[in-house]
Amino acid sequence: METILLLAHTENDGSLAKPVREALHAAAALQKSLTGSKLIVGLIGENVQAAANFIAACSATKYFGVTGADFTQARYATDAAAAEAICKAAQATVAVAPATSRWARVLPGVAQRLGGRADTHVTGVGAADGKITVNRWYYRQRMEGALTRTQRPWFIGIDPGSQMPCECGAGTANVETVSVILSDAAKRTAVIGIREPKADAQTIRPDAQLLFVTGAGWTKKQADGQTHLAEAEKLILDFLKKSRASLGSSKSLVDLGGEGQAVLPFLSHMNQVGQTGATPRHPKGLSTCCHGEEPHTVGWRFIGERRAISLDPNCGWARGKADVLYVADAFKVMAKVNELLAGNPAA
Repeated sequence: METILLLAHTENDGSLAKPVREALHAAAALQKSLTGSKLIVGLIGENVQAAANFIAACSATKYFGVTGADFTQARYATDAAAAEAICKAAQATVAVAPATSRWARVLPGVAQRLGGRADTHVTGVGAADGKITVNRWYYRQRMEGALTRTQRPWFIGIDPGSQMPCECGAGTANVETVSVILSDAAKRTAVIGIREPKADAQTIRPDAQLLFVTGAGWTKKQADGQTHLAEAEKLILDFLKKSRASLGSSKSLVDLGGEGQAVLPFLSHMNQVGQTGATPRHPKGLSTCCHGEEPHTVGWRFIGERRAISLDPNCGWARGKADVLYVADAFKVMAKVNELLAGNPAA
């Protein structure tokens, strides 16, 4: 009989982020498919009662919590100690957690401490004939594999965006406190602040409804024989500001700087999709000035509705992968779109 544990941390305000609710959805579905199994929730944070109450209507039979100011911020030593203590208290055989940056660096170490195994970037969990199977992508999302393990405890990191968030309903949860004694060495790392770009400067927005992908065509010579980088920069940034879309880039555009060519200054390798292994998941996507590169095909596999703007009606990527293709000049199209957005902000 499997004991499935959801491991989660609260946000600074005591709430549960969307990736946690996605992991809960996966854990609850797994518990439902395994006869005789049970679901337990383990929460870490300064105060976890409000978070437990928020998901109290889920199928969990117990709630464990490690609380205190020492567990508010991400820190390997304290997070690992808390996760280890909860796993022991719950006697978990399978631990499911969101593959956030905080948990991704902790789970393998906890698995090692408990003699278990850990798998990250899992996009699907299921069970058949009493055997648990997980799905994940390999070789930069070009191949999907399914695997199972007999080793326990098994730690599974669920990729954010790969599941529907759990909407189980609120209530009143009885949280059992798990005591964790920390040494001074475990608390020597301190978070003194958070540096982040201004909202208008932030171009990567995982929760955005639209992924806007730029191609190398923005930096090439246009119909008048000249490049228009300043105009391209203004069009793209204006659109991102008005639409709150997330910005992606093809490998060719990111690589131009290394080849000594002019580049768009606000793009970095962090914006690159596909070739880096980044797997953005947005309801809709719009590619501009695409050139049929394989990274578009790989990076856009998880986008719901894909549209493209290209002057080439025979563009290999657009013809084979886009749901809708606009054969037009991206400069003109985006200028008109920005004009329409300016006149109707609600759009």
